[in-house]
Amino acid sequence: MNDIVYSAHAHTVGGRAGTARTDDGQLDVKLAYPPALGGDGNGTNPEQLFAAGYGACFTGALGFVARQEKIALGDHSVDVTIDLIRDAPTFKIGATLALHAPDIDGDTARRLLEKAHEVCPYSKATRGNVEVKLVVA
Repeated sequence: MNDIVYSAHAHTVGGRAGTARTDDGQLDVKLAYPPALGGDGNGTNPEQLFAAGYGACFTGALGFVARQEKIALGDHSVDVTIDLIRDAPTFKIGATLALHAPDIDGDTARRLLEKAHEVCPYSKATRGNVEVKLVVA
């Protein structure tokens, strides 16, 4: 791991009913079980944090791929859904990444989506462990 270009650090206490804070203080959140898991929802949860992180990383990878191919994405966004799925006796996660890119045609959007999925660090980290659905919205 001699090629590390950046490391992020977070401190968590209390699991799903605790807190999480990065060492630079840019992220400082209360964690709570969502109502679907019997909680009050008065805080964020790991699935929301994962969705936000994956979305940010994936959108960056999408821009990288588009620049490489000299394609102007125009206004675009990626909606990420992270599902918590019962995998008795525990759980697993699934992900859906939906690209909204009205300024490019569907075939181009699909190609960029698939290429971004190949280079995105989050996609690489989940490959083989998490079912990821790619959608052109």
